[in-house]
Amino acid sequence: MDHNGFFGNWGGAYIPEVLHQTFQELKEEYRKSRRDPAFWQEYISLMSTYSCRPTPLTYAENLTHHFGGAKIYIKREDLNHTGAHKANNVMGQGLLVKRMGKTRVIAETGAGQHGMATATMAAKFGLECTIYMGEEDVLRQRPNVFWMEKMGATVIPVKDGSRTLKDAINQAFRDWVTNVDNTHYVFGTACGPAPFPEMVSWFQSVIGNEAAEQIMKYHGKMPSHIYACVGGGSNAMGIFQRFLGEQGVELIGVEAGGHGADSGAHAIRLSSPDATPGVAQGYKTMFLQNDDGQMKHTHSVAAGLDYVGVSPILSDLWDKNQVRFESATDTEVMQALDLTMKKEGIIPALESSHAFAGAFKEVGQLAKDDAIIINQSGRGDKDIFTIAHAFEDPSWKEFIIDRAREYSK
Repeated sequence: MDHNGFFGNWGGAYIPEVLHQTFQELKEEYRKSRRDPAFWQEYISLMSTYSCRPTPLTYAENLTHHFGGAKIYIKREDLNHTGAHKANNVMGQGLLVKRMGKTRVIAETGAGQHGMATATMAAKFGLECTIYMGEEDVLRQRPNVFWMEKMGATVIPVKDGSRTLKDAINQAFRDWVTNVDNTHYVFGTACGPAPFPEMVSWFQSVIGNEAAEQIMKYHGKMPSHIYACVGGGSNAMGIFQRFLGEQGVELIGVEAGGHGADSGAHAIRLSSPDATPGVAQGYKTMFLQNDDGQMKHTHSVAAGLDYVGVSPILSDLWDKNQVRFESATDTEVMQALDLTMKKEGIIPALESSHAFAGAFKEVGQLAKDDAIIINQSGRGDKDIFTIAHAFEDPSWKEFIIDRAREYSK
């Protein structure tokens, strides 16, 4: 990142004047903490005692035999506290909040995992917490909303626009502008104005650092391919950055193909011609927008991947051909989830299942003495309503109807 917050042609900090002092304070505290070895030691100690670091690297023996190609390893971020990689970033920002003396945090969330992690951090550190969530995502991720509220957070459904993640981000920025003195915005992904993309990626770098050591221990050499789903890009940056420049390692980001690239109902930014350069929500990147610069509606079966933009760092890596981007449709994602559950007894989140789908398309053609890593960014129990509906499970439908009758009495 250069001194203006750019990664090549992407990034920056396009913010209102009222937030300049707040961002200056954040940048200074972040840079000071990054130079302080004691801060990183405190962070690692916190994550190893409060969460589940290092998370395991699981050899998927049954899937490997099923496809007959390279060995498949799964980086288990689903085993983090709160069930996703989101805890890595949130607990790191929580330590910064303590250093800055703020008393309140706000956050946006799509799949609910970042909101869940933020509510958890706020409870642990004794902070007031408000979570903005698109009304559509509140309906899709009701279990996470329940737990956020039980931990003391206020969850505010956002009814503007498409009522999803981009609208939650807009509302969170509106809150921050009016509450800069006591509030920190815990941005959830590697997007937004500088220093958020770099800062979030730094906290998430523990994923790739661990994975590199683990794959050498178990496989004896670096993997040939690494797959990660891409919404905003935090889990992808978390595992990719350690392997950038490693000879023979290809990095693949898998975006939300929704109903298909030609359907108009997807969130494909870097693996299709639908996205164009733009500036929104404080930074420059590739956005799904019309000719007037208005953001298009997106779709994905995974609530956390239907974001209209993408990390400026990933846009830069795409420019430089350092990361390859593909997409997986909702149908392919459900098939990959089904296969993973039945072969390994592991339930990936719908977001993570995009990475599995991308890997499954290719792994059978790879050499048997190679290995791949799939970054499982979260666990699928949060998606039970969406998954059961997609599978058209009759017993689940009957259960929901019966419970609704009971509650209506």
